[in-house]
Amino acid sequence: MPRPVKWRKVDFIPESKYFVPCPKAKCGGNKGLEEIQLKIEELEAMRLKDIEDLHQEECAERMMVSRQTFQNIIDEARKKVVTALIEGKAISVGGGHYTRNICKFRCPSCGDKKDIRFEERTEVCRCCGSEDLICNKNECKDECR
Repeated sequence: MPRPVKWRKVDFIPESKYFVPCPKAKCGGNKGLEEIQLKIEELEAMRLKDIEDLHQEECAERMMVSRQTFQNIIDEARKKVVTALIEGKAISVGGGHYTRNICKFRCPSCGDKKDIRFEERTEVCRCCGSEDLICNKNECKDECR
């Protein structure tokens, strides 16, 4: 049984989610145009690495994934974008396995720490069963309600 996919933290969701090549003569008439799906986390990986010019380790840390996972994400993203450019395909941005709000919850009783999507937080510690789980706001970039 494969491991479940880890949530990828993203800080940017684009307003424009569809990009279409424009023929020399006129734009339009792109019915039936093939498209490539670029996931939100793939766009985020390219943004962090290529626009913010961060090192791979920093990018992986910001997305809360391993360096190898980050490399796999950005490799796939770049392959999709280059394929779309060379083959004249549309790019549709959306989908994926991402979140904007991962919090670092901590159990004050046993000290266990875990990264959890805020919406999926549990009321008890997985180690000691304590009901005092708190978000460590010093480590959490999001405002926990």
